Amino acid sequence: MKHSLLSLFIFFFSDLPAWAQKPASRFTVSGYVREKGSQEALIGVNIYLPGTSTGTVTNTYGFYSLTLPAEDSVTLAFSFVGYESVQQTVAFRRNVELNIQLTPGRVLSEVTVTGNRTGEEKVSESARMSTIDVPINQIKKIPAFLGEKDVLKVLQLMPGVQKGSEGSTGIYVRGGGPDQNLVIMDDAVVYNANHLFGFFSVFNGDALKSVELIKGGFPARYGGRLSSVIEMNMKEGNKEKLHGEGGIGLIASRLTLEGPLTKKKSGAGSSSFLVSARRTYLDIVARPLIKQQSNGETMAGYYFYDLNAKANYDFGPKNKLYLSGYFGQDRFYANDKKEGTNIGLNWGNATATLRWNHLISEKAFSNTSLIFSNYKFQISSDELNFQDQEAFSLRYRSGIRDFSIKHDVDFYPSPQHSIRFGVQSTFHRFTPSAVVLKNTDINQFKQEVDAIDVLESGLYAEDNWRPNSRWRINGGLRLSHFVQKQVNYFRPEPRLSAAYILKPSLSVKASYALMNQYVHLLSNTGIGLPTDLWVPTTDRVKPQQSEQIAVGIAKDFADKGATRGLTLTVEGYYKTMNNIINYREGASFLLLNDPTSAEKVRWEDNVTRGKGWSYGAEVLLQKKVGRFSGWVGYTLSWTQWQFAELNFGQKFFPRYDRRHDASIVGIYELSPRITLSGTWVYGTGQALTVPTSHYQAVTHQPLYDPYFGNGTPYLNLGRQVDEYGTQKNSFRAEPYHRMDLSVQVHKKKKHHERTWEFSVYNLYNRRNPFFYGLGSKSQGEGQPTKTVLYRYSVFPVVPSISYNFKF
Repeated sequence: MKHSLLSLFIFFFSDLPAWAQKPASRFTVSGYVREKGSQEALIGVNIYLPGTSTGTVTNTYGFYSLTLPAEDSVTLAFSFVGYESVQQTVAFRRNVELNIQLTPGRVLSEVTVTGNRTGEEKVSESARMSTIDVPINQIKKIPAFLGEKDVLKVLQLMPGVQKGSEGSTGIYVRGGGPDQNLVIMDDAVVYNANHLFGFFSVFNGDALKSVELIKGGFPARYGGRLSSVIEMNMKEGNKEKLHGEGGIGLIASRLTLEGPLTKKKSGAGSSSFLVSARRTYLDIVARPLIKQQSNGETMAGYYFYDLNAKANYDFGPKNKLYLSGYFGQDRFYANDKKEGTNIGLNWGNATATLRWNHLISEKAFSNTSLIFSNYKFQISSDELNFQDQEAFSLRYRSGIRDFSIKHDVDFYPSPQHSIRFGVQSTFHRFTPSAVVLKNTDINQFKQEVDAIDVLESGLYAEDNWRPNSRWRINGGLRLSHFVQKQVNYFRPEPRLSAAYILKPSLSVKASYALMNQYVHLLSNTGIGLPTDLWVPTTDRVKPQQSEQIAVGIAKDFADKGATRGLTLTVEGYYKTMNNIINYREGASFLLLNDPTSAEKVRWEDNVTRGKGWSYGAEVLLQKKVGRFSGWVGYTLSWTQWQFAELNFGQKFFPRYDRRHDASIVGIYELSPRITLSGTWVYGTGQALTVPTSHYQAVTHQPLYDPYFGNGTPYLNLGRQVDEYGTQKNSFRAEPYHRMDLSVQVHKKKKHHERTWEFSVYNLYNRRNPFFYGLGSKSQGEGQPTKTVLYRYSVFPVVPSISYNFKF
């Protein structure tokens, strides 16, 4: 089987030169599409012959190539959401390089669109399904918690995506866990995307150019995760003039600067940069209050910061170089002078990507990337004795570090074929956990797991094929490989997506994808806290694997009036997941049990393997253009897990299984100065395991007791024990629902823009459940107390104000 698949793969590549041969009667037009005024490359611009289905789209770097029959001249149309369309007549006497600049369109003015296109490839004409992109400009207009615009929280509003706890950025796609999402920024993997214990993500929207979510029907170029791909690309930086934007909010401020590094206009020798920084000031605001309450004896604080940077250099039409990176940290600290304790908690990501774009020919484009990614987490705790000498010291740390090389080729042999192929190899170093403990009673103790080095690679090829006016097919094959000293896996991953156009603007679609995942996330809470551990496949823990099939319909409505830019997609899916892992009952991420024991404990001893199923239906009605835009999404789904060592081996619903999930998002440009927006979300309550009763436990303590004398044993009734039911997650929390509103007031001048935003989170003060706990309730004088289950909420109605600016 392996040999036959490999032979097919080699045959596919060997046939490429024949496809590349150019008949004399055909010519190629190629080039780059950029934004006028900044020279920013535009992703996904639609290039087509008006009145026909012949066309293509720009790739991640704004490049396109289209081979057409030789004619005296043809007219090409260039269109993109939010930009004014352009038509260009090309005389074919030889291959033509045609670079186009698109002008951002004014939101309130109507833009003439030729060929019944709204600015991007029509949903009904694309082979891809289960894919959603949200314009960054639209993300910035949606109400946000405390005014902090968050890409991941906007994606939570999409069908098929479940949110985590109240206010968190957790992403759970089609029944998958947080580790099953491949989060990429400029080719670099981001392993922990959370700030403030999950209430904010690490992604600063001011630095981003595009965001795309893929939930199924994965193209072969993506691998390594089971449930989704979230791909983000940073802006390149304005090549013509210095530009800046930023904002001041209740908890954080941000600033972005971009501009040319040289005075030369776009073209050979031009270069640009982008720097974007953000920091919260929670520690500064809370410091006076903490000092006052503790009389200066206690100091505590928390803050996060992040920095995005990018530079690029244009060597001419054939070569471009990009260098980008991200660095962010979260820090919590607390010290008590009276008690002599110091506690620290910090975690952060660092990424760097060096990319070289090379135009091989007018039909072939390549990109080579060198990628670095590093995630670290550490807990520290120190306790001093009465002489200020170190009595106790604890250090816990974990992390994952990657070095990757990646090479991709985009090949456009004809209007019917758009081919991509490439290879990637990643060297992972895992530090699953390490504990270093110093104690004056036991001198020094050290217990840690050695770093684990593994190599993960992938080789792929895919073809976006248009055999005729009815069919659209994206087929591909990925060969994944994983090696660690004890194990070696080589697995094929076939992918297929297809669309059949029933009539103009209406199609039926189907997809199949097999995915393998060689890295795993161990979580006690499922919330995505930094204490969660990234661990690799080993001789005892096999790779996770999923198979997903999906079918659906896609409809583009009439491109005029109220339905302009309106699309409808309806999808049903069924997904199986094998070899998923979870902690055993009572297990923890900390390995420390008995400090005096020198025995090493492997993390595999604390986990159990299982399988899962997820299936359901999703509806998305979306509008991206016009004075009124937004979407309505609904999901009906079921997710079940089964582990031999959990819930007596029976199936159960995981925490984030939600039967119904709905969202409504609306943005209305009331006038050039005022923008109104609102969201409403509803979701079935989470499946939880809660205590059913509690009681006072009797413990035997043979210690000194003043009533019985030294050494006489006595009974202590002071320990409370909670009793749980026999079924895991058998309790269903109350439904979650919430409404947010926002008003933006703009003041635009020739060279700058100011925006005040007033927003309200949880407008009608819904007390959504955050967790449940048992408590006692009085029934009146002389009556015994009653044990009741209390619901605890976190966020009531939360108003906020922020100030944003551009220049």
